[in-house]
Amino acid sequence: MTDSPIRKPGAEGVALAARKIAQILPMTPLLPLEVEGRTIWCKAESLQPVGAFKIRGAWHRLTALTDQERAGGVVGVSSGNHAQGVAWAARRLAITATIVMPCDAPAVKLANTRALGAEVVLYDRPGGVDRDEVARRECAARGATLVHAFGDPWVIEGQGSVGIEIAAQMEALGLGAPVQIVTPCGGGGLAAGLALACPEAQIIPVEPEGWDDVCRSLAAGEIVAVGPGAPATACDALQTPATYPVNFEVLKARCAFGLVATPAEVRAAQRLAFEKLRLVIEPGGAAALAAVLAGKVELTERAAVVLSGGNTDAQAFARVLTQAD
Repeated sequence: MTDSPIRKPGAEGVALAARKIAQILPMTPLLPLEVEGRTIWCKAESLQPVGAFKIRGAWHRLTALTDQERAGGVVGVSSGNHAQGVAWAARRLAITATIVMPCDAPAVKLANTRALGAEVVLYDRPGGVDRDEVARRECAARGATLVHAFGDPWVIEGQGSVGIEIAAQMEALGLGAPVQIVTPCGGGGLAAGLALACPEAQIIPVEPEGWDDVCRSLAAGEIVAVGPGAPATACDALQTPATYPVNFEVLKARCAFGLVATPAEVRAAQRLAFEKLRLVIEPGGAAALAAVLAGKVELTERAAVVLSGGNTDAQAFARVLTQAD
């Protein structure tokens, strides 16, 4: 098995990742939304080719592989968005990709990952299987490089390119750099990347109820894992048991606190994004907007909100739109 070499993610790496991504992908839109008389700016990462921001970290990581590492292929671990990002990048770079995914991942994410040419290895998430251990076994068996969904310095830097784009887009609108960025948070790769990309902005990570390990870790000053008996959540993209040291080192230095969004708040955010922005946002992708709409964020001037993904099954999204809470 080949893991990512130990290195710290940094602002220079984020800038490099942004340049690399700009060569292959257009910027995703930054859309205005009125909330309680104030304009917030919504970064529509749901409109990426794989429907989520994860394409960024995957591209930065895979393009940094050596020729020997490329020949051995890559293994990713994901409920679906990172899976598609890795599969998309691997196909474009002619690298073999294997993705470890939970059996209960949304059907659309499983199908899309396979359609991009990746081999999918399933594990039983409700059964308490350690997905990272499954990935390590696959790496050892294949001589492959592990591309972790959030605990990888290149992945963190790649996700930080979201912040580079937000800043450039706000500057182009004559607004100035963002003062505040509210973001969905699972393992903390995106939040850490944003912190590196926009060092002057307040970064606020938002997690789903019952899966708020980053929030509790920030409060405790040390990594705290999700406890046993965590509730089922529609926010599968944010369903991570604990952050990693490489993420937390950045987060604890830059994030004073995190917030939690309830299932009802997430659904309300999905509905509003559809009604006002004409966007399909998956539950995890709507977590940051959910916290804002629920009044949990003390909004500043030049506030941005990341809508991180839109990969949701049609039936599940239809229920959100049609069934009132």
